[in-house]
Amino acid sequence: MTAAIEARGLRKAFGNNVALDGVDFSIQEGRIVGLIGPNGAGKTTALKAILGLTPFDGELQVLGRNPHRDRHRLMQEVCFIADVAVLPRWIRVQQAIDYVAGVHPRFDRSKAEGFLARTSIKRTSRVRELSKGMLTQLHLSLVMAIDARLLVLDEPTLGLDLLYRKQFYDSLLNDYFDGNRTIVITTHQVEEVQNVLTDVMFLNHGRIALDCSMEHFEARYAEVMVHPEKLVAARALRPIHERQVFGRGVFLFDGIDRTQLAGLGEVRTPSIADLFVALIGPSSGSVQPSVEGTAQQGAAA
Repeated sequence: MTAAIEARGLRKAFGNNVALDGVDFSIQEGRIVGLIGPNGAGKTTALKAILGLTPFDGELQVLGRNPHRDRHRLMQEVCFIADVAVLPRWIRVQQAIDYVAGVHPRFDRSKAEGFLARTSIKRTSRVRELSKGMLTQLHLSLVMAIDARLLVLDEPTLGLDLLYRKQFYDSLLNDYFDGNRTIVITTHQVEEVQNVLTDVMFLNHGRIALDCSMEHFEARYAEVMVHPEKLVAARALRPIHERQVFGRGVFLFDGIDRTQLAGLGEVRTPSIADLFVALIGPSSGSVQPSVEGTAQQGAAA
């Protein structure tokens, strides 16, 4: 497979504050990657580097180009949706369509019109008259009508209610993603994207804490609601995290065979949020090694 984004030793510092600490990662074409991390982890800096909005140290290739030196040409193949509205508040919906059609060579007006026809947005409405949900629908309609190879979403559903969030991701999967385009999503609403993602990456203190496919995630990690009489046996298997739910111990294991765990209690695949807390939460200790190192540990177990 061809890498859509390739980073080697990517580093960015703001004075004494190191936002990205020499990270290595590769995002293959045709994948939907969730970039997850706490506030201040370096997510926004990573996105700015990918979009050519900030200089950096190390190596970074996006669609085969250096994003900072060749940003103009790269932006013909990349789209970006942020949680902050970028359209002028005075512009009308139809004018926004006309504008994008005039400036972007890969924009398909008929597609944009078709997407908007499935919403309640009026073409004569001004941006300032739209709700946040409708504004997100407008952004998505404009972006989905662009034949881009890479779509970057930074908290795209922040502030939206449940209905709009579901509609957003349904449209993203059913109307935009074709198995060839690459999508990078940052979000704090990780439960809602777990079934959308093909890959997940945890970023913490400017370093990669986890980088794996969802297939590997589901095969590698298991969560067990342990029977009370099995607590000692469960702890003997060295879980990476333990919490209480309704008075029962819930243990998260890395690389332990599920048939072995079945005797301890109910086995299930953990949520991304639960694994995130286990690896990066305040009681987790230092940043865990990336998937290359821990995969070998899991196999050995």
